[in-house]
Amino acid sequence: MRYLFIVVLLCFMVSCINSSKVHMDDFKQGKFKTVLEDNKTESFAIRNDSIQIEDFNGKMDTFNIKWLDQFEYVLTKRVPKTLLDSTPFYVKITSVKQNSYSFNAYYKGSNFKQKGTAFKLE
Repeated sequence: MRYLFIVVLLCFMVSCINSSKVHMDDFKQGKFKTVLEDNKTESFAIRNDSIQIEDFNGKMDTFNIKWLDQFEYVLTKRVPKTLLDSTPFYVKITSVKQNSYSFNAYYKGSNFKQKGTAFKLE
């Protein structure tokens, strides 16, 4: 009887641990709020697996999103108007929490770098 209780208790504990596990696929679609490292700059985005629509200071942009692996993706503007707009923007996820992830990002071939956190709203 004692062994049965211990087995049931262990199964319960394992199921609780697994239920709080973060699934990276959860970040491939949904609504997000992104806050940059300065804590003043923020944007909002709606993302599905291949497109991201972003609102930054009232300006809407649409990006193609290509996932390189579970922790890295590339954003490319669908309708670039400048050379910078046509430059791929790489995002590397550096840490993950339940409903957010931290990232480092940069334009390909540039020294420009950004750090921030994306919070999943839905």
